[in-house]
Amino acid sequence: MSEITKGADRTRPRSSALSGAICLAVVCGLFYYIGQKMGAANMLNTLMHTAHDLLLNTVFYLMAICVLTGALGKLFVEFGVVTLIERLLRPLMRPLFNLPGVASLGAVMTFLSDNPAIISLAADKKFSSYFKKFQYISLTNFGTAFGMGLLVLVFMIGQGFYWEPLVGFFGAFCGCIVSTRIMQYFVLRQYPHFATEEAVRADSEETASDDDQKKKPSAFMRMLNSMLDGGRTGVDVGLAIIPGVLIISTLVMILTFGPQVETGQYTGNAYEGVALLPSLAGKINFVFEWLFGFKDPHLVAFPITALGAVGAALGLVPNFISQGWIDGNAIAVFTAIGMCWSGYLSTHTAMLDSLGYRQLTHKAIGAHTIGGLVAAVVAHLTFELIAYIH
Repeated sequence: MSEITKGADRTRPRSSALSGAICLAVVCGLFYYIGQKMGAANMLNTLMHTAHDLLLNTVFYLMAICVLTGALGKLFVEFGVVTLIERLLRPLMRPLFNLPGVASLGAVMTFLSDNPAIISLAADKKFSSYFKKFQYISLTNFGTAFGMGLLVLVFMIGQGFYWEPLVGFFGAFCGCIVSTRIMQYFVLRQYPHFATEEAVRADSEETASDDDQKKKPSAFMRMLNSMLDGGRTGVDVGLAIIPGVLIISTLVMILTFGPQVETGQYTGNAYEGVALLPSLAGKINFVFEWLFGFKDPHLVAFPITALGAVGAALGLVPNFISQGWIDGNAIAVFTAIGMCWSGYLSTHTAMLDSLGYRQLTHKAIGAHTIGGLVAAVVAHLTFELIAYIH
């Protein structure tokens, strides 16, 4: 036993040193490439100025939206609007998603907040007792497709687009159906017995909580408390998206934009870059134009960023608009893929781990990748159909 332990101890430093060397090589290679194009001083200045401008003009704007939508969402929960919507959506769950009717509550909650809201619901034994195991596991894909949906819609409408985000919402809905159904297929193929096994057993005894026995405050106080509590949650969400927006968006932007348009020179100002992503996307732009209707290769930066963080992806939009790269079709596709993917690469592992099925993470990611692509294609085709009719 001691020899095995010693062998493992000798192997661990080697693997750690190898991964450290690879990480150092990748980081140094990336910054060497950028610095060689822009100059070291300009590269550092652009990184700092871009991150600073994103913090002031994008993150705080998103945080304000998070506060307002958080307050609205909490108000809807407090006064039963969520329950009403859930009852209206319940008949759609079984035929479209192969989920019990109560799953509609998860869609509403994640739409008003973020992906992990579905996990807090799944932890409730009374809620999860309605599901078979294969349905219970697919909640990860189902909830993610609606995550931060209200934030995405409000943000896009705030950019001056109105019916295009609704087209994107329809695309995200279709992508959710595909992602959820594929995930259920993957689970049943690997674990056929999950088709009949219950996710959990509901407790037979239910006791009223002390809060239920207490007298409820007045309607005005309930409204005030719910809005303030929801707004505070919005602040937490706004703070949580800061690292994603500043780190991911800054890196994506420096790989997306080029030097100053007027002079073609680098000055170290915000939003300059080496235009690597458009160059690569331009070589296969016919694919993105055919699938998504993208007229400019720069637009591919949005879906790439949405893989990790939808908040960071939204941070790209104002600059794309100022550059004149965005049209109504792009907004519809961005809304669809932003809602459906909703940073699933950064959340799926933790969500499935919370449900206790970490080994199925790769299947959930694969299913959701397909679902997001379907959402974008549906949004593009629907936009083209509406534009053709009009």
